[in-house]
Amino acid sequence: MTIDQLDARLIALLTREPRLGVLECSRRLGVARGTVQARLDRLSARGVITGFGPDVSPAALGYDVTAFVTLQIRQFGGHDPVVDQLAAIPEVLEVHTITGGDDMLCRVVARSNADLQRVIDVIVDVRGVVRTSSVIALATPVPYRVLPLVADVPRQVKS
Repeated sequence: MTIDQLDARLIALLTREPRLGVLECSRRLGVARGTVQARLDRLSARGVITGFGPDVSPAALGYDVTAFVTLQIRQFGGHDPVVDQLAAIPEVLEVHTITGGDDMLCRVVARSNADLQRVIDVIVDVRGVVRTSSVIALATPVPYRVLPLVADVPRQVKS
Protein backbone atom coordinates (compact mmCIF):
# COMPACT_ATOMS: atom_id res chain seq x y z
CA MET A 1 0.00 0.00 0.00
CA THR A 2 1.46 3.33 -0.95
CA ILE A 3 0.47 6.66 0.46
CA ASP A 4 1.02 10.03 -1.13
CA GLN A 5 2.22 13.33 0.26
CA LEU A 6 -1.27 14.40 1.40
CA ASP A 7 -1.83 11.09 3.20
CA ALA A 8 1.54 11.49 4.92
CA ARG A 9 0.75 15.06 5.98
CA LEU A 10 -2.69 14.00 7.28
CA ILE A 11 -1.24 11.10 9.28
CA ALA A 12 1.52 13.32 10.69
CA LEU A 13 -1.02 15.97 11.70
CA LEU A 14 -3.25 13.45 13.48
CA THR A 15 -0.26 11.79 15.12
CA ARG A 16 0.84 15.11 16.61
CA GLU A 17 -2.72 16.23 17.48
CA PRO A 18 -5.03 13.20 17.57
CA ARG A 19 -8.04 15.16 18.86
CA LEU A 20 -8.33 17.34 15.75
CA GLY A 21 -11.57 17.07 13.85
CA VAL A 22 -11.92 16.56 10.13
CA LEU A 23 -12.83 20.21 9.55
CA GLU A 24 -9.73 21.50 11.36
CA CYS A 25 -7.54 18.98 9.51
CA SER A 26 -8.94 20.22 6.20
CA ARG A 27 -8.26 23.82 7.18
CA ARG A 28 -4.67 23.12 8.20
CA LEU A 29 -3.94 20.99 5.16
CA GLY A 30 -5.65 23.37 2.75
CA VAL A 31 -7.99 20.76 1.26
CA ALA A 32 -11.73 20.14 1.35
CA ARG A 33 -13.32 18.49 4.38
CA GLY A 34 -14.67 15.75 2.10
CA THR A 35 -11.14 15.04 0.86
CA VAL A 36 -9.87 14.59 4.42
CA GLN A 37 -12.80 12.33 5.31
CA ALA A 38 -12.34 10.24 2.16
CA ARG A 39 -8.61 9.90 2.84
CA LEU A 40 -9.23 8.85 6.46
CA ASP A 41 -11.85 6.31 5.37
CA ARG A 42 -9.52 4.87 2.71
CA LEU A 43 -6.50 4.73 5.05
CA SER A 44 -8.61 3.02 7.72
CA ALA A 45 -10.17 0.54 5.28
CA ARG A 46 -6.74 -0.44 3.97
CA GLY A 47 -5.36 -0.92 7.49
CA VAL A 48 -2.84 1.95 7.30
CA ILE A 49 -4.57 3.76 10.17
CA THR A 50 -5.46 1.18 12.80
CA GLY A 51 -7.03 3.33 15.50
CA PHE A 52 -7.94 6.72 16.84
CA GLY A 53 -7.99 5.92 20.54
CA PRO A 54 -5.97 7.69 23.19
CA ASP A 55 -2.47 6.49 23.99
CA VAL A 56 -2.39 5.52 27.66
CA SER A 57 0.74 5.58 29.80
CA PRO A 58 1.03 2.46 31.97
CA ALA A 59 3.34 4.40 34.32
CA ALA A 60 0.61 6.99 34.89
CA LEU A 61 -1.63 4.09 35.97
CA GLY A 62 0.97 2.91 38.49
CA TYR A 63 2.76 0.36 36.31
CA ASP A 64 6.28 1.75 36.61
CA VAL A 65 8.16 -1.39 35.49
CA THR A 66 8.30 -2.53 31.87
CA ALA A 67 9.88 -5.85 30.99
CA PHE A 68 10.31 -8.04 27.95
CA VAL A 69 9.69 -11.72 28.55
CA THR A 70 10.63 -14.43 26.09
CA LEU A 71 8.75 -17.70 26.22
CA GLN A 72 9.52 -21.20 25.11
CA ILE A 73 6.32 -23.13 24.57
CA ARG A 74 5.40 -26.76 24.00
CA GLN A 75 4.84 -27.12 20.28
CA PHE A 76 2.08 -29.72 20.44
CA GLY A 77 -0.81 -27.26 20.44
CA GLY A 78 0.65 -24.38 18.51
CA HIS A 79 0.78 -20.75 19.55
CA ASP A 80 -2.93 -19.93 19.65
CA PRO A 81 -3.89 -21.62 22.94
CA VAL A 82 -0.96 -19.92 24.70
CA VAL A 83 -1.75 -16.55 23.11
CA ASP A 84 -5.38 -16.79 24.25
CA GLN A 85 -4.27 -17.35 27.85
CA LEU A 86 -1.66 -14.58 27.72
CA ALA A 87 -4.28 -12.16 26.37
CA ALA A 88 -6.28 -12.74 29.56
CA ILE A 89 -3.42 -11.32 31.69
CA PRO A 90 -3.93 -7.53 31.93
CA GLU A 91 -0.23 -6.80 32.43
CA VAL A 92 0.67 -8.46 29.12
CA LEU A 93 0.60 -5.55 26.66
CA GLU A 94 1.91 -7.27 23.54
CA VAL A 95 2.77 -10.76 22.36
CA HIS A 96 4.84 -11.50 19.28
CA THR A 97 5.78 -14.87 17.82
CA ILE A 98 9.48 -14.77 17.04
CA THR A 99 12.30 -16.64 15.39
CA GLY A 100 15.31 -18.01 17.21
CA GLY A 101 15.64 -20.13 20.32
CA ASP A 102 12.45 -18.78 21.89
CA ASP A 103 8.93 -18.84 20.54
CA MET A 104 7.30 -15.65 21.83
CA LEU A 105 8.23 -12.20 23.07
CA CYS A 106 5.91 -10.38 25.46
CA ARG A 107 6.01 -6.79 26.62
CA VAL A 108 4.66 -6.71 30.15
CA VAL A 109 4.23 -4.09 32.85
CA ALA A 110 4.18 -4.33 36.62
CA ARG A 111 3.81 -2.00 39.59
CA SER A 112 7.25 -2.91 41.02
CA ASN A 113 9.98 -5.50 40.65
CA ALA A 114 8.20 -7.67 43.22
CA ASP A 115 4.98 -7.32 41.23
CA LEU A 116 6.91 -8.29 38.09
CA GLN A 117 7.73 -11.58 39.80
CA ARG A 118 3.99 -12.11 40.32
CA VAL A 119 3.28 -11.35 36.63
CA ILE A 120 6.02 -13.75 35.51
CA ASP A 121 4.61 -16.43 37.83
CA VAL A 122 1.20 -15.98 36.20
CA ILE A 123 2.81 -16.32 32.75
CA VAL A 124 4.72 -19.44 33.80
CA ASP A 125 1.41 -20.97 34.95
CA VAL A 126 -0.01 -20.64 31.42
CA ARG A 127 -0.59 -24.10 29.99
CA GLY A 128 1.99 -24.68 27.26
CA VAL A 129 4.68 -22.35 28.60
CA VAL A 130 7.84 -24.32 29.27
CA ARG A 131 10.35 -21.61 30.15
CA THR A 132 10.64 -17.84 30.39
CA SER A 133 13.45 -15.34 30.40
CA SER A 134 13.01 -11.67 31.16
CA VAL A 135 14.79 -8.34 30.96
CA ILE A 136 13.68 -5.13 32.63
CA ALA A 137 13.63 -1.95 30.57
CA LEU A 138 15.52 0.81 32.36
CA ALA A 139 14.43 3.64 30.04
CA THR A 140 12.71 4.19 26.71
CA PRO A 141 14.90 6.65 24.79
CA VAL A 142 13.01 5.93 21.53
CA PRO A 143 9.35 5.13 22.21
CA TYR A 144 7.19 3.21 19.76
CA ARG A 145 6.81 5.34 16.67
CA VAL A 146 5.81 5.08 13.04
CA LEU A 147 5.84 8.71 11.94
CA PRO A 148 9.39 8.45 10.50
CA LEU A 149 8.12 5.62 8.25
CA VAL A 150 5.14 7.69 7.17
CA ALA A 151 7.37 10.66 6.35
CA ASP A 152 9.71 8.39 4.38
CA VAL A 153 7.03 6.71 2.21
CA PRO A 154 6.32 9.57 -0.24
CA ARG A 155 10.09 10.06 -0.72
CA GLN A 156 10.55 6.37 -1.50
CA VAL A 157 7.68 6.36 -4.01
CA LYS A 158 9.44 9.09 -6.03
CA SER A 159 12.71 7.10 -6.20
